[in-house]
Amino acid sequence: MKNLLNYQTSEYDCGPVSLLNGIRYLFEREEIVPDLVKFIMLYCMDTYNEAGELCKHGTSAAAMNYMASWMNHFSEVKKFPLACEFYTGQEVAISPDSRIGRALKQGGVVVIHLFLEVPHYVLLTGIEENRVLLFDPFYEEIDDPELDEEYSTDEIEFLFDTPKKANRSVSIERLNRTSRGYYEMGEFNCREALIMYHTTAKADS
Repeated sequence: MKNLLNYQTSEYDCGPVSLLNGIRYLFEREEIVPDLVKFIMLYCMDTYNEAGELCKHGTSAAAMNYMASWMNHFSEVKKFPLACEFYTGQEVAISPDSRIGRALKQGGVVVIHLFLEVPHYVLLTGIEENRVLLFDPFYEEIDDPELDEEYSTDEIEFLFDTPKKANRSVSIERLNRTSRGYYEMGEFNCREALIMYHTTAKADS
């Protein structure tokens, strides 16, 4: 059975929660081994804030890159059907024929770094014409009177009926912007993408 995707517990754990949501999306609950869950949480949230407080600046690009390498090694040793690819910079752009677009069409998922007031990680799970389906682990309620005005655009749609796949539909054009508004990836020098595949499912697709 597939799990529901999860929301982050604190202001800082969007990185590991998005990685774990990728695992939840790709694998049945019975397939997921506990050491994979343990080490994703252990190796993420590796940064310090300006006050020198550990974890309170989230997860670094270096940690995401390391996780891609670690999960590939884990999968090789444990014979676990997971494969990862990590990209930065100019390679992180979204179109149907991009690395990310092809991964989504082949049933993979992609953890990307973008902005939501602050740097943030979300999980991409699908691509439909000029929009991307994603799961944002930062919980928001659309009827909250304090909901930020930046959500008030046709480029961002809240989804409520696919809790195992996505809670947002966002235009590709918005995601690709080099500015730092909500659900924009920003300048190329701060872009990251970690692609994850279930290798058996990819082979069958």
